Amino acid sequence: MSYNVDSQGYYGDFGGAFIPEMLYPNVEELRLNYLKVMAEPSFQAAFNALLKDYVGRPSPLYFAKRLSEKYNTKIYLKREDLNHTGAHKINNTIGQILMAQRLGKTRIIAETGAGQHGVATATVCALMGLECIVYMGAIDIKRQAPNVARMKMLGATVVPANSGSKTLKDATNEAIRDWINNPVNTHYIIGSVVGPHPYPDMVARFQAVISEEIQWQLQDKEGRKEPDYIIACVGGGSNAAGAFYHYLDSPSVQLIAAEAAGLGIDSGESAATSFLGKEGIIHGSKTLLMQTSDGQITEPYSISAGLDYPGVGPMHANLYKTKRAEFVAITDDQAMASGLELCKLEGIIPAIESSHALAVFKQKTFKPDDIVVVSLSGRGDKDLETYMRHFEL
Repeated sequence: MSYNVDSQGYYGDFGGAFIPEMLYPNVEELRLNYLKVMAEPSFQAAFNALLKDYVGRPSPLYFAKRLSEKYNTKIYLKREDLNHTGAHKINNTIGQILMAQRLGKTRIIAETGAGQHGVATATVCALMGLECIVYMGAIDIKRQAPNVARMKMLGATVVPANSGSKTLKDATNEAIRDWINNPVNTHYIIGSVVGPHPYPDMVARFQAVISEEIQWQLQDKEGRKEPDYIIACVGGGSNAAGAFYHYLDSPSVQLIAAEAAGLGIDSGESAATSFLGKEGIIHGSKTLLMQTSDGQITEPYSISAGLDYPGVGPMHANLYKTKRAEFVAITDDQAMASGLELCKLEGIIPAIESSHALAVFKQKTFKPDDIVVVSLSGRGDKDLETYMRHFEL
């Protein structure tokens, strides 16, 4: 069984392209061209050069000595927080801006929750001199003010989404509406492994640079390419898709996805999609999503703005359903405590999203000789105010 996408755009039962007719030309143009474009040597050369000289890749695979001692296992951190713009998001936006240019697009739109994808999109638009419009929930604009300022400094127009819960889902709705109205000159850079096919696969392929590097870095440090475990947080799931990608069909590598349980799985204030979700369609793909008995989308909640999405990408829905990955629900309090622990033990301030992955060590025991790689998906600068409030610093 393969855990990658099939020719119809499905991961097992999940995926596809459920889109209004008016979006069909945009999505079809991308579907027909994305693999061809990505395979071009000139595209590969441009992508790899920017990852190296602009993003600062490869990102280090760091042996966390004190954290390892505490949990009596070998813990490596894949330092995506050290990328330009402070998260894994830039890997995908570099790829997609090059794709947009190859397809002759001159205007870029994006949605963002925590603002990291918005910043990464604004960054590459500035780099390439393209117009950039970022849709962001009005609530997220308030709680992620530094990232909003960054986007504006980079020349992007930030448009608040004032409908619904005024968070990521609503920003995505607004971006899709814009795309329908501007089909010819606009490319929509989706920030995660969500949306209609080919987006989940395209984004996963751009993020796959993470696991590609882990393979040779581990070979270098441990004499083997495969860890025993890879842990990553999952909202939509792009950092996890990138960290898992080259290991999807290696059964000896156990995949662990950390989801945001918010105030608790059964609290009504949660974003633990795999535990609470049912099969349904959101933003153009069939996946697991949190919904009421009559199919209305339930409002997700997490202290982390990047994880409060009511669905999960179709790749992850399939990994959950087939039990290829283990899904662990992490509460706000557990994530915050693990984030602070990393600060004190390793001198690294992680994004609250990444702290959900670190909290797995409190839930699960690993053997002393296990090699556990954690995707440290982003840095905590953007979350300082939340940390300060939570710990009354």
